Amino acid sequence: MFTGLVENIGTVNEFNVHDDTNSGGNGVSMVVGDCHEILTDVHLGDSICTSGVCLTVTEFDDEKTWFKVGIAPETLRRSNLGELRKGSKVNLERAVTSEVRLGGHVVQGHVDTIALITEKHADGNAITFSFKLRDPQYIKYIVEKGFIAIDGTSLTVTRVDYKQNEFSIMLISYSQEKVILSQKDLGHSVNIEVDYTGKLIEKQVELTLEGQLHQEDSPLVRFITETVKRHIK
Repeated sequence: MFTGLVENIGTVNEFNVHDDTNSGGNGVSMVVGDCHEILTDVHLGDSICTSGVCLTVTEFDDEKTWFKVGIAPETLRRSNLGELRKGSKVNLERAVTSEVRLGGHVVQGHVDTIALITEKHADGNAITFSFKLRDPQYIKYIVEKGFIAIDGTSLTVTRVDYKQNEFSIMLISYSQEKVILSQKDLGHSVNIEVDYTGKLIEKQVELTLEGQLHQEDSPLVRFITETVKRHIK
């Protein structure tokens, strides 16, 4: 679990596609450097949120200046990690401990989809970004003033257009120097993780309704029956 508060911007030292699966990613592995300060207490097998994706550390050097991860096919399909190359910048956050303040929101590091930047403009000393989802089915989980994780950064939604599958956020001046979003331009992709609370509620409602439909004396079935009788009359 993560908070969406980026600790460090790392640099991709290597992005390799090879035949073996020793790196745990179906032949795809990545080495990230410029991150010594967050590796001091990291062990093999620990999780690091890398531009919004929860990845497992499989190797690092003795001085802990870089770490290596494997990238699974499902991760490549869901996220934009396949677009990374040597020199690319990535947001990094270690998994939370019991002593961490939850200043952002609960981020799982399970990317749902990607979005493209459709608008970027200054608003005072902040920057407003607008995004269009690649997979429109996720727009229903995005609400104004709700949480969203963009490349692993916890941000507040300022606008939602459900017809166009677009939404907007505002990046304050402090965050502009701490995350990679400010370095991106129109047409660039970002990783999106919607607030999982909405998905949980949807599934609970769905299962509850389905269960009641299979009970002849349930409140839902009685309501439907009475409604149909009134309309038939």
